[in-house]
Amino acid sequence: MVRVLPTERLLPDAQAGSPLPEGRSELPPVIRRAEVVAFTLVALLIICVVAVLWAAKAFFLPVVMAFVVGTMLSPIANFLERYRIPRALGAVLIVTSVGAGAALMVGLISSPLMEWSTQLPELASRLKDKLHIFDRPLALWQDLQSMVGASDKLTSIQMPKFDWVQPTIEFLSPTFTEFLLFFATLVLFIASWKDLRRALILTFADHAARLRTLRILNEIEGHLAGYLITVTMINLGVGAATGIICAVTGMPNPAGLGALAATLNYFPIIGPVAMFVILTVVGVIAFSTIGAGLIAPLAFVGIIFLEGHFITPTIIGRRLELNALAVFMALAFWTWLWGPMGGFLSSPLLIVALVLKDHLMPADSPQLPPD
Repeated sequence: MVRVLPTERLLPDAQAGSPLPEGRSELPPVIRRAEVVAFTLVALLIICVVAVLWAAKAFFLPVVMAFVVGTMLSPIANFLERYRIPRALGAVLIVTSVGAGAALMVGLISSPLMEWSTQLPELASRLKDKLHIFDRPLALWQDLQSMVGASDKLTSIQMPKFDWVQPTIEFLSPTFTEFLLFFATLVLFIASWKDLRRALILTFADHAARLRTLRILNEIEGHLAGYLITVTMINLGVGAATGIICAVTGMPNPAGLGALAATLNYFPIIGPVAMFVILTVVGVIAFSTIGAGLIAPLAFVGIIFLEGHFITPTIIGRRLELNALAVFMALAFWTWLWGPMGGFLSSPLLIVALVLKDHLMPADSPQLPPD
């Protein structure tokens, strides 16, 4: 039987035995109801998961952070275990060392902050005096507004209010309960990761499934450990370059500013912006002219531009076989969902998702036709 579309007309010689035009290739693709239902259910599931992760941020963020950081630090525990150091003791030593390193960075940062906090009134008056350079451009702008009949509200530079300080600190710093949950989960995770791996592998009865699970866990652990080393080296390089620039330009306390730049660079987007603002304020206060005070912030912008657009996306993108757009979109999503700590977790979670996709959904990549 030959299917004839209603739009096709029978040719006069069709009855004489000539072949009819083939209409099957012209049929539009059919979308089945089951495919629509499956897509809708998956979309609803994703929305529900995102809503739960956002609503229960106080629980999920420190736990996921501990799992990711613990997986990164597990190779160190394995190394210590080879030298007959118990894994529980190794976990405590690792977390203590990481905490000591963080305390060292905080000490380098807090010493200039404590010094500047005692001189806030003097520094504020000096900053206000430096900003009087913009009074004449504002006066010209006011005259222009009066000529065109617009309202003039700006008469001089006003010192900004500090109502945003407390919400910003609350947004950037987690609570004590989240810190406690993070460190407790981190120690227990590193101490029991070996047993958890064994239990997870033995969950599957099939030998092929066990082997695939072992490969997934090994690959995730290797990639995350490499990512931590790479990001740490990049941030230390950014901090060292910032400290050198601050020392060359004559900025006060270059070591503390470099340590602050290295620490804030762990929090993408928010950290570099905050560091630029800090360098600008310190430079304007420390130097006699605004132009001299902007040398270090502009040089820092150049460093961050090279690091953010070329160095980090190139290294991480090549390791993950991803382009910079995928890394940036993951960064934007997790920063929107969980704030700065979510931005820190964006690339590790992207690594985990990529490894799971490669092993659980293997597919032959299509080849482009030859030119």
